[in-house]
Amino acid sequence: MSWAERSRTALASCLTACLDSSLGRKHCHYSGLEKYSRSWADAFGGELYSIVTKYSGSLLLQKKYKDVEPTLKIKEVDGLELVKKFSEQMESMLRRKVEAVERLVEAAEDADLNHEYNSSLEFDYYNSLLINEKDENDNYVELGDEFILEPNEHFSNLLVNTTYSDIQLPTNVYNKDPDILNGVYMSEALNPIFVDNFERDPTLTWQYFGSSTGFFRLYPGIKWLPDENGVVSFDCRNRGWYIQAATSPKDIVIIVDVSGSMKGLRMTIAKHTIATILDTLGENDFVNIIAYNDYVHFVEPCFKGILVQADRDNREHFKQLVDELQAKGVGTVNKALTESFKILREFRDAGQGCLCNQAIMLITDGAVEDYEAVFEKYNWPDRKVRVFTYLIGREVTFAPNVKWIACNNKGYYTQISTLADVQENVMEYLHVLSRPMVINHDHDIIWTEAYMDSALFASQAQSLLLMTTVAMPVFSKKNETRSHGILLGVVGSDVPLRELLKLAPRYKLGVHGYAFLNTNNGYILSHPDLRPLYKEGKKLKPKPNYNSVDLSEVEWEDQDEILWRELMSLRVITVGNAVSCLGIRPLLADKSSVFLPVCSLGVVLSRGHGEYIMLGNTSVEEGRIYCITDIDPDHRKLSQLEAVIRFLTGEEPDLECDEELVQELLFDAVVTAPMEAYWTTLALNMSMETEAGVEMAFLGTRAGLMRNVLYVGSEKISNRRFLTQKDKESIFTMDHFPLWYRRAAEHPPGSFIYSISSRQTELAGAMEHLEILLLSVYSGFSFLCSQIGKFFGAVDGSVMTQLINMGITASLLSAASPSLASLVGTCSWPLSQRGDTGLLLRPTLPVLNASISVQTASMGSSALHFSPCLLTVAAHKHKKHDTLQPCDTEYPVFVYEPAIKETNGLIECGDCQKMFVVQQIASSNLLLLITDAACDCSFFPPVLLDVKEVKYILPLKCERMRSQKLRRRPDTCHAFHPEVPWGSTGGRECTWLGFTLGMPVPPCMCLLLLPCVVCIMCPCCRLDADTACDSPGGFLAGGQSH
Repeated sequence: MSWAERSRTALASCLTACLDSSLGRKHCHYSGLEKYSRSWADAFGGELYSIVTKYSGSLLLQKKYKDVEPTLKIKEVDGLELVKKFSEQMESMLRRKVEAVERLVEAAEDADLNHEYNSSLEFDYYNSLLINEKDENDNYVELGDEFILEPNEHFSNLLVNTTYSDIQLPTNVYNKDPDILNGVYMSEALNPIFVDNFERDPTLTWQYFGSSTGFFRLYPGIKWLPDENGVVSFDCRNRGWYIQAATSPKDIVIIVDVSGSMKGLRMTIAKHTIATILDTLGENDFVNIIAYNDYVHFVEPCFKGILVQADRDNREHFKQLVDELQAKGVGTVNKALTESFKILREFRDAGQGCLCNQAIMLITDGAVEDYEAVFEKYNWPDRKVRVFTYLIGREVTFAPNVKWIACNNKGYYTQISTLADVQENVMEYLHVLSRPMVINHDHDIIWTEAYMDSALFASQAQSLLLMTTVAMPVFSKKNETRSHGILLGVVGSDVPLRELLKLAPRYKLGVHGYAFLNTNNGYILSHPDLRPLYKEGKKLKPKPNYNSVDLSEVEWEDQDEILWRELMSLRVITVGNAVSCLGIRPLLADKSSVFLPVCSLGVVLSRGHGEYIMLGNTSVEEGRIYCITDIDPDHRKLSQLEAVIRFLTGEEPDLECDEELVQELLFDAVVTAPMEAYWTTLALNMSMETEAGVEMAFLGTRAGLMRNVLYVGSEKISNRRFLTQKDKESIFTMDHFPLWYRRAAEHPPGSFIYSISSRQTELAGAMEHLEILLLSVYSGFSFLCSQIGKFFGAVDGSVMTQLINMGITASLLSAASPSLASLVGTCSWPLSQRGDTGLLLRPTLPVLNASISVQTASMGSSALHFSPCLLTVAAHKHKKHDTLQPCDTEYPVFVYEPAIKETNGLIECGDCQKMFVVQQIASSNLLLLITDAACDCSFFPPVLLDVKEVKYILPLKCERMRSQKLRRRPDTCHAFHPEVPWGSTGGRECTWLGFTLGMPVPPCMCLLLLPCVVCIMCPCCRLDADTACDSPGGFLAGGQSH
């Protein structure tokens, strides 16, 4: 007889005792049922405990650890010591990245200093789009010579060339333009520096130089692939790392004309211009958008009168609102300008916003009003706010007015006639804002927020890696152009966050401990509850707000934002811009132990399990990092087991291994070695007819050691993914303990924890008159066997409702209040019935896991994997989601109170009363539930685990959207420079030929000398190509201002 049949027989015999008693066969009365339920639970629990104890070998494991107890050393985990050690290691690692970038900056600036611009330069280079391409005659195409590419594990097995870099250009940039050729030729000097950096620090990943002219030099070189339309849209100048390094933080108010004259193509161009401006903003910037025609209105009414942080959520929200704008009415820009100046002044005076650059972006097809009075009142003479103007359309009638606005307010004027013009013209404002920093030669180091740079390798799914970038600007050091403030570009290097997490291994923090990393704005770089991806079909895609998740949105204990305020208010100590965590303080001492440094690293230690670590004088779980094998190319093919063996035997003296972790691993291997013989003996003596159902026994230790045995053939395993790399939740990895291990650690030593990993339908019915269910209190899912895998609230809403109403002091199971809220959820639009968080447990296969915590749970966990019933798996296909939007979601949580052994009650169901008894099963997390099946209470609604979107009423919605959290601003600001006067875009004065030479004239006043206009040192004037004359300081051919 199989164990499952024996378990059902045990329940059936107990039930028969009730049914055959004097209580009568038709109904077991309430008092009798309560009496018998205890014996049923004891009998079933004893039988189950006997079976699971035998096949797991838990008693032997307990004995072996008890035998070595005198030799053990118990050490309390010191959070302060850990966070200091982790931060020092991270600082050292980050400093190496910064030093690599600094060497690139120095090489690029020296190369430019020694390079003479040659307008007729001819130079062949490796174009990443054309490399290895041949024409019909089997000859390499121009700029497409042979470029050797080989797969490299360090670069996600992409085909790369680690000896040379290559050049990428967006489709709209001509690859033979003189500016491009000169820049590419000059930047050839970076190739040996790339290679040298990688040799010095083999943990480096991508290194690159993004030029202000549009080309992108990438090391190692790769083959660039266009999108499905044959277009290369990637422009390095649009990337967050480029923009943040090239400019200082900024407060921006975008004013857009939505009068009737903007209908059609002009409105389309204006919307695209706004979206492009928003793409140039980052989380250190603040923004708002005002639309005007007959009246002024904020595109988001909730943001009226304020600036909001330009994080990803807000930028995408603005784009959706701008897309809905309609052109009508008559445009009056004065009121919009007045409102914008008021907002910027109020924020500046209140110490809010970025406290650096402030600017207004005016997007219009013309300006006819007398707006000089607005500037006199709000911006002159200090001109603290720059005004950038974008004239939409081909009409030039209003060009002088729009130019005048920009030139008299330290801004820049440009005309945008087509959608193709938008990108280049919008980027010009960044050059204006960068000039003060460039002239002063301030090489600020920036670290970006976490992001997934899938744009680099659009066809490579494995490139979806969460990373941060360290970047620095590159300036021209030529004396003759120093006052022009020429930004050559930005150099950067990617740092996968996985490399940082390696320095804070989970085994040192305990089963529920973790480390987290934050940006200066409080946004998460790394956190266990940061889940940046969602699954659509078979593909993983980033959530729309994956990199603007706030710390207070994932720390459940931080509802009052205590942790947040401490993080933001502590003094910051930096070395360069690499974080140095020198001051540390404990927080939330009455809850979890949170050790928070003064920078962006925090360590959380749990009370109880994980508070102590056991030090004692096989197989190695590959997810754990025992030895560093990815630095030396000779070590990259070694598995962790091979690396540990070579480290211990001295075959590889150069291997860098975690000696403490290896020591713990060896100790666990010695203590648990007898388990192999015990399991093998059981397996050999098993009778498949009498012991069917038990499939596997396995154990795991804190050090990551895993042992397991199969009691059935591998072809009969119910879940073949279990304990493999395909099921990350079931194995030890670098950043987490297995789910079964974490669950066992939360319960008393010696008790078994049962969990369901399948949901079934169309199974055997309940017994006559009584319905008997077992509930796994971990998830509330029922099993054995009639309703296996279903959440109990969905099975019987009447009993679940009654248990909730009885409250936590009267019942074993009650609702937690308030329900859990996910502030980082995603909802489909329109909202689908399935939320992003999903059920608390999403079963997939018909198996049951029983995990036991052995002695002090820090030692290890033993577990059993078996099938309680013969089941048929029902397939479930997910529907494709609609477009995802960030939203707040909530879902119910139910709390199990283990101190209460039993509870019972009666439910009024109209014509009958439904009785129920819930009995705790000893040494487990199971509950035995017995209800009266004859009484129909189906009118009670089911209690479900559905995730619901939180709908806010308008005032509460606006209050939430307007909330301004404390942010830690960047340390530097470069808003103005004394060598950049206010009189023009670049700040140079105009002089008027035809009068006294050198006499200052009003800004941007140019002399009309037919047949053309002559401007000297007046870069903010903008003329059409057919009327512009080349001049030393004024215009380039074609009328583009400097």
